[in-house]
Amino acid sequence: MTQAPESPLDGDPRIAFFDRLADQWDHDEQDPLDTVRRVGEQAELLGLQPGEDVLEVGCGTGQLTGWLVEQVRPARVVALDFSAKMLKHARAKAIDAEFRHLDVCSDAPGESSFDVVLCFHSFPHYRDQAAALKNLAGALKPGGRLLVMHLNSSADVNAFHDSVGGHVTGDHLPSADAWPDLLATAGLKQTELIDQPGLFFLRAERRFPAATEFQDECATS
Repeated sequence: MTQAPESPLDGDPRIAFFDRLADQWDHDEQDPLDTVRRVGEQAELLGLQPGEDVLEVGCGTGQLTGWLVEQVRPARVVALDFSAKMLKHARAKAIDAEFRHLDVCSDAPGESSFDVVLCFHSFPHYRDQAAALKNLAGALKPGGRLLVMHLNSSADVNAFHDSVGGHVTGDHLPSADAWPDLLATAGLKQTELIDQPGLFFLRAERRFPAATEFQDECATS
């Protein structure tokens, strides 16, 4: 009998790595209250508005998800993670959000469905960052925003992952000069990049379709 091909959700060793950390994530790895406090200090930079649908990618145990819900009510928050055990803890918090088990490197989370896609403390762990960006760009409404945020500089993020070792060695944020082309390939335009001690923040927008694309869509509708 031919064995079924392994799915990406089984094949990425990072998944088992984060599954092992899930039970203690809120206690030994990251302080949820401190995370929310520090992100809240950057609320103006994030620019979330009531009524904006948000896709949170790499939500982990949902440390930030509840805060996001409060920022955009009455709109929805959809939170994704490739670790089933992380999601188990997130769902147990009874947050008013939809949680999905999904790998953005291989699966599209929606088509033109969200005003904002937020990758908080997660982007370096996408094994295929170009493929992930294409899927995330497709999930944005035209003019929608991709936000990538870390509460450390890119140099500190990259060095930390290398120091942890194992399956997250080499899980890096792209360099500043690599971002524009990487984003452009996915149909996104970089509009802001901050990289300083204590903060990495990138904003990009999904470009509106060209006039010919718009006409084609109208002709087939």
